[in-house]
Amino acid sequence: MDIAKYITTAVLLSAVFSGLQNPWMIVSAIIAVLLTLTWGLWLVRDNKKKED
Repeated sequence: MDIAKYITTAVLLSAVFSGLQNPWMIVSAIIAVLLTLTWGLWLVRDNKKKED
């Protein structure tokens, strides 16, 4: 999940300093954030089954 935050921070800082005229950079960053966030959440999921 930290990787997703780092990617988001890098994209936001790049947008502030350079304008980010290339829309594919934003799209690829969004996809990378979604993939790393999903992977991180999957890795930290609770594997214990709830007992009724």
